[in-house]
Amino acid sequence: MLIKNIEAKIRLATVVALGSLICSVAICGIVSVFAFKQVANARRSVYILDNNVPILAKQTDMQVNRPAEYRAHVDLFHSLFFSLTPDDKYIEYQLKRAMYLIDESGAREYDDLKEKGFFTSILSSSSVLTLQTDSILLDMPRHYFRYYGKLKIDRRSSTLTRSLVTEGYLKDIPRSDNNPHGVLITGWKTLENKDLSDVQKNSF
Repeated sequence: MLIKNIEAKIRLATVVALGSLICSVAICGIVSVFAFKQVANARRSVYILDNNVPILAKQTDMQVNRPAEYRAHVDLFHSLFFSLTPDDKYIEYQLKRAMYLIDESGAREYDDLKEKGFFTSILSSSSVLTLQTDSILLDMPRHYFRYYGKLKIDRRSSTLTRSLVTEGYLKDIPRSDNNPHGVLITGWKTLENKDLSDVQKNSF
């Protein structure tokens, strides 16, 4: 009888000890998860001083703003590539900046336009090119875009307006000073570049 009582007490003590251990591990895990969430939320909150008045600002997930960044990147590239003035140094500067935003497909397009005398004609005719973005279509799952714009070519004798439609894909890369959005345009090609109007200027 005494032995049975001792065995029962040992079993009870073992169950109590194991139960206490499991409860302690569970409580530690819950506290750790809660503390991690609190720290993560605290890191998203920053205070900005406005005339010595602290204003709370919230950090947002990068993926939330990614579509806007993609559109800004595509718009910036096309503006650099097509908005030009009759200045060879400026053209070189603009295209050098544009090449940081695109893969070798941009260089191929540049070489093709150069062979056709596109940049030479800008210099010889003193043309000023201005690109106006109409819309940018994004397909986020495929990282695909299609750009719609109008290219205005202002010459001494006339003002030519062309519709410009291009397409390509977007690849995420590390951000840098030359590529602040951290995006690389790949497989870029022109789908349409046709004249819409050609308005002659007065010669007097």
